Amino acid sequence: MKVASFYRFLDLEEAATFREELQARCAEQKLLGTILVAPEGFNGSVTGDEKAIRALFSWIENRLELGEPVEARWNEVSEPPFRRMRVRLKKEIVTLGRPDILPHRKTGTYVSGEDWNRLIADPDVLVIDTRNHYEYEVGTFPNAVDPETDSFREFPKFAEKLAETAKDRPLAMFCTGGIRCEKATALMLELGFDEVYHLQGGILKYLEDMPADANRWDGECFVFDTRVAVDRDLAEGGYVQCHACRRPLSTEDLASPDYKEGVSCPKCVGELDEERAERLEERARQVDLARQRGDTHIGPKS
Repeated sequence: MKVASFYRFLDLEEAATFREELQARCAEQKLLGTILVAPEGFNGSVTGDEKAIRALFSWIENRLELGEPVEARWNEVSEPPFRRMRVRLKKEIVTLGRPDILPHRKTGTYVSGEDWNRLIADPDVLVIDTRNHYEYEVGTFPNAVDPETDSFREFPKFAEKLAETAKDRPLAMFCTGGIRCEKATALMLELGFDEVYHLQGGILKYLEDMPADANRWDGECFVFDTRVAVDRDLAEGGYVQCHACRRPLSTEDLASPDYKEGVSCPKCVGELDEERAERLEERARQVDLARQRGDTHIGPKS
């Protein structure tokens, strides 16, 4: 089966009505995944039969009168990385906390993979990773700046501080699939930066297109599905995800005495309150019992 990831910034009138219709179409095509819908557009990933996904895209194109195909990044998987189909109505399709920033009206300059390598090799260019700190730790481009954010909502504070000292420097911005850096470039332009670039299609498109001898990516790339991370060949990487805090865990993290499967990890062991820790302990116990019986435990989210 296929996984398709896609987004589009546009003025979307009657977003709530569109969400309902889209949910029904996804169910009709027997797709799994998550799609966010907001007045600024849509953003999602779905998995299923390729014909079914393309039928969904055709419906979206006609329903919204796009006049051009929905662009998507495609991957083949042996098992679905999603467990259900959810279409959710949001204020933003990527939460910057600034619904007034509209990339479809003003955004930075798209850069292809080849041009990206030349751009980030320029010492005058400031390379900015617009993702969260835990994603940066898994892998990034050489000399990329880490904004040290725990969520994209925190990025404007970093951007405002940067604008105080570096408005005269060209910016090269990137993220996983292109959506966060696209919105971030629109913010930077508003803050007064003149020369702002972003990696078209994001890291995943770059890894897909670039030959090994030209690939400048260092490490793995965190992804928001059951694979946790992918390597330079887009194969499932060597990370797992903490059930409590959802952060990616390396083999070193798993060897830590603070790691307890299904309960805590070195990154969150000091953050859990007693009640949540007890719930996680009980869930882990039920999962273990189910495993011993040869079953898969499916319980409520903690």
